[in-house]
Formats: sequence, structure tokens, C-alpha cells
Amino acid sequence: MTTQQSESLTRIIADIGGTNIRLAIVDEPADGYYRNISTYKCADYAGLAEVLKLYISEQQLENSRLSACLAIACPVDDDLISMTNLPWQFSQSALKETLKLESLTLINDYTAIAMAIPLLSDAQKVKIGDGEAVAGKPISVCGPGTGLGVANLIPVGDKWHCVSGEGGHVDYAPVGELEIEILRFLNKIKQRVSYEQLLSGYGLEQVYQAVSAIKQNPNTEKLSAQQVSERGLSNDCEYCNLALNVFCRVLGAFAGNLALTCNSVGGVYIAGGIVPRFVDFLKSTAFRERFENKGRLSHIPRQAPTYVITESQPGLLGAAAHAMQS
Repeated sequence: MTTQQSESLTRIIADIGGTNIRLAIVDEPADGYYRNISTYKCADYAGLAEVLKLYISEQQLENSRLSACLAIACPVDDDLISMTNLPWQFSQSALKETLKLESLTLINDYTAIAMAIPLLSDAQKVKIGDGEAVAGKPISVCGPGTGLGVANLIPVGDKWHCVSGEGGHVDYAPVGELEIEILRFLNKIKQRVSYEQLLSGYGLEQVYQAVSAIKQNPNTEKLSAQQVSERGLSNDCEYCNLALNVFCRVLGAFAGNLALTCNSVGGVYIAGGIVPRFVDFLKSTAFRERFENKGRLSHIPRQAPTYVITESQPGLLGAAAHAMQS
């Protein structure tokens, strides 16, 4: 047996977004943890292969046995991958051959975030309200960010299987008169209103616009999601504060719908780049009340705990977990 055949397999993992690509190594056995993180600006490179070759060189892995698990923000069902927010296009089979990988797995970015959840420590998440997780039961995750990502974890034997989809695009169901008025406002400018039209960065901007129109805000300035959240948190603007409150209440209702849909008494987790910025504010709103308020089936969401994921690299952690489980 040659030296290369006898040495252990080194797994490269990646979290690939529209702006940055983060690469790391997870060794066997590793229980999902990783080392040697490097971050690269996607715009500085012509394609994914160029970045991976650079990382392999920097880590002096040219003569090592390699596999890779890459979490990427785009559909991964076909061999030809076209990134949504980057002019990168590549063939999975060609990439595997070019890099001389023993195996290559591409997973959706929300699959990676979901796979990270069983590995999160108490320091990597914040609990919102009551509820106690039931071991071995489904877990759901949703994340307002550029869009509204959704995924579910189902236990299969001693492993977790991720069921991803486009749950953020289901029809929005308002609760209460103000939300009904917001829906009426959005219906005037949108052919269809999904939850993503409220629960995303763009969605928060639209909620603010709707609230401003309904409450006759004299300030007609258009605000970004960051401005709405900042002014809402500081109480500098009552309309921003109300918009942020509505955002949190709608998020609670949507997360509760996930708990009902998948019987997610293993927990419902909030990810994405927006909510971790105002966890304390979220706690002060009706988020958990709306999560639990599901009529005669309220006992299901009451059982399910809700958490905000505060881990800064859930995509890498999930890619590591997926690589080790595979």
C-alpha cells in the first residue's frame, strides 16, 4: 500500500455566498468541527475552481487524499451549477476531476444551516420563550435575509436527513386588522404576496412602507432595511418601531406554521442575517405569543422551543456535519 493510499482522507468544506467564500478543513474523526478557515472575496476570482486550487495550495494539500462538501447559495440538483448572485458556472463532475477529489458533494446553503443545528451549543443560540425540545423529533429552521430560507431536519435512524424547499414563498396569511391592511397595501403593488414579501430585508422595507401609508407617516423618505431596524430599535421613529414589531409578530406566526406542518417539537430555529442583530427586541415582542397561538392545536408549538442561531459560521458547521455524516 502506498503512502497516499494509507493516509486518512482530508475533507474540505465551503460556505459559498454571493460575496464571500469560506473554506475550511474537517478531519476524520471530527464530530462536525473544522479548522484552518480562509475567506476569499468571490469577485476577485474567475470561478470556484480557482479559489479551491488556491486553498489547496495554501494548505499544502496537493498530494493528499481529498473530498469536498460545498454549501452553495443556489440550486444543486443538476450537474451544471449556475450561481444566482455570481457569474460563476461550473460542472460538478468536471470540478471533481480538475481537483482530483475522491468525492464531491454540493448542498444548498439552507441544508447546511439545518445540518448545523444538532451541533449547536448553548453559546451558539439564544432561546426565545418557553418550550422544551423532544429528542429525536423533527426540527425546522427559517431565516429572513436576502430572501426567506426554510428547511426541515427529519431523524432517520441515527442520522439527520434535511428536507429543503421553498417554504418562504407560501401565501401570506395576515392576523389582525393592521396586518390585513398591510396585505391590502401590498396587493396594490404585487400580483401575489408571500411570506418572503414581509420576512426578508426587502420585506422589512415593504412593511415600513405599508405602515407609513396606513398610519399617514409625514416622512415620505424611503428607508433601507438597515435604517428601519436601526431607527426602530432606537425608538427614533415610531413607524420604524411599529414595522419592526410587525416583522417579529409575522415571523412568530410563520415559525409556528412550520412547527405545525412538520410537528417540529425538536425545535424551530431562526437563522439569517437580520434577526440576530436584535434578539433582545425580538424577546420583547409578541413573537412567541404568535408562534404558540394556533387555536386547538396550540399545544404543538407550545411544546416546541424557539431559538435564534447566533453562530457566525452555521454554513461551515453544517457542511462539516454533512461531510462527516456522509
